[in-house]
This record gives sequence, structure tokens and C-alpha cells, in this order.
Amino acid sequence: MHCRPNVTAPIVHPPKCCVQHHFQATIVPHIHPSHTTHVNHHLYQHQHYFPHTESAVNETANQQFFCGGGPAPMPLGPGPVGPMPWGF
Repeated sequence: MHCRPNVTAPIVHPPKCCVQHHFQATIVPHIHPSHTTHVNHHLYQHQHYFPHTESAVNETANQQFFCGGGPAPMPLGPGPVGPMPWGF
């Protein structure tokens, strides 16, 4: 006759952990713009001139002295007696 075997409670061992890596590529565009500015320079050169002229003036004056032997003549009107001032 066949007997049933004795079955014990199972022994559960800790799980063996396996890791599977799955990769997915993602493209991230990086845009680096550049710009060139062309600067046109125009220089104004201001030239200053200072023309100068010269002139000369010759002035002439006369003095009259009465140095003779007699009394001095009487003046024609009120005023100083003696040498006349410049311009007269």
C-alpha cells in the first residue's frame, strides 16, 4: 500500500533581487545664438581758424611856444595860457 508522504510547511528563503536597467534617450536641443553688429564710425574733424590782421596809426601833434622878446599875446577867449593840449 501506498502511504501518503509527510509534507512539512514550506521554508521560504529571502528573495534574490535582480535589477534590470532600461534606458531611453531624450534629446535636449541647446541653441547658442550669436550676433555681429557692424559699427560704422564717422569722425568730424572741426578745424578752427583765427585770422588776424594788424594795422598801424601814426599820430602827429603840434606845440607852439612863444619865446620872443615881448609880452605874450592875449588869448582870444577864456582858457589856459601856455602850451596847447594834444589834439588842438
